[in-house]
Amino acid sequence: MFYNLFLLSKGVRTLTQAREIMTWESFGVASRELAVKVAQDGYEPDIILAIARGGLMAAGALGYALSVKNTYTLNVEFYTGVDERLPIPIVLPPVPNLVDLKDSRILIVDDVADTGHTLKLVNDFCHGQVKESRIAVLYEKPHSIVKCEYVWKMTDEWINFPWSDKDPVAKREFNVRDA
Repeated sequence: MFYNLFLLSKGVRTLTQAREIMTWESFGVASRELAVKVAQDGYEPDIILAIARGGLMAAGALGYALSVKNTYTLNVEFYTGVDERLPIPIVLPPVPNLVDLKDSRILIVDDVADTGHTLKLVNDFCHGQVKESRIAVLYEKPHSIVKCEYVWKMTDEWINFPWSDKDPVAKREFNVRDA
């Protein structure tokens, strides 16, 4: 315990550090409340753009709650483990073609705005190709370089999501838990 406190005082994350825990039940509440924020703001997206993989569940829930059937997915790789990431986020194929979406309002959805670099990459990708883009996340961290229009909750803790807090059932060379 003392060693963990010492590491935390030096800015080093430990696996025993306090975490924000999201359950499937709290996810249901969070996604509904997030959808209400979008609707009350008067924003009516034509398309929901999910950032895979973390944003897939939230995007689906928001799609239903906001009556948006058109959903796209953008695969971005950045996290490689708990608080471990690549130097920059990388868009993985297939990349959606936005050429026909110049008059569309897009809601970009992810689970968390941690550093904000992934969301910035995706928002920059959409900029100039769509009529308008806004961002909705379940969680935003204070140090994120992107300030999202719609946030369910602010936190500075690592978040355990119900879809990523257990080991994968498929064993592969590149299995990553919590990323």
